[in-house]
Amino acid sequence: MRFNALNQEYYDIMGKAGFRFILYGMESGNQKTLDKLDKGTKEADAINGPRMARKAGLDPHITIMLGYPWESYKDAQRTIAIAKYAFKKGYYETMQATIVIPYPATPLWKECREKGWLLTENYDDYDMRSPVMKIPFSRQKLLELEQDLYSCFMTPQYITRKVLGIRSVHDFMYLFYMGKKLIGHLLDFDPNQTKVSRLSPAFWKNAVHKLGKHFVTPKTSVDTEKSAIRLVDSAVNL
Repeated sequence: MRFNALNQEYYDIMGKAGFRFILYGMESGNQKTLDKLDKGTKEADAINGPRMARKAGLDPHITIMLGYPWESYKDAQRTIAIAKYAFKKGYYETMQATIVIPYPATPLWKECREKGWLLTENYDDYDMRSPVMKIPFSRQKLLELEQDLYSCFMTPQYITRKVLGIRSVHDFMYLFYMGKKLIGHLLDFDPNQTKVSRLSPAFWKNAVHKLGKHFVTPKTSVDTEKSAIRLVDSAVNL
């Protein structure tokens, strides 16, 4: 669903009807990318929509991509900052992050062919774990950004909510399962993908650093922009 598709009234109806899981395609936290992808949304919608969904008792799952050819390193950091802010505030419940892949027959694929952005046309490499397009910064930095994105939920506020939310063994096992999935994602995007494993000391040192960094510095650039992000109902676009 797009972030600005519903207002609070519609989310409340979904909650009362028994809906729980809701998936949003954020894709990017940069307006120029949202416009280029014809998303029809604004940056603030990435906060407003899930905020209303959570108020209605829904669990927002967000999909995000990094590695657009026209986005700078700073642009990618902006996307991470928005996601981190939303996790900290409790607006996002879970997330899936990948690297942008230009699949054949899509407008992005056509643009890549026209502008010479493709690094390979070997479809075995199109697994969303490594860039196949030219970007303004290195492959290693992109993989590090993906790890940052998967780590950004690790704020005291989010962790406290999760711990206090444990009501049964099932809840504990679910968090344990999600922890295993997180480690898998961090391993997927390790800059030394073919040289590390779950048993690698280098991998664990890097993982602890990534997670710890977000825990000790929960504040983001978005926190200073609250006045610019109007937390109001979005217009209904049905």
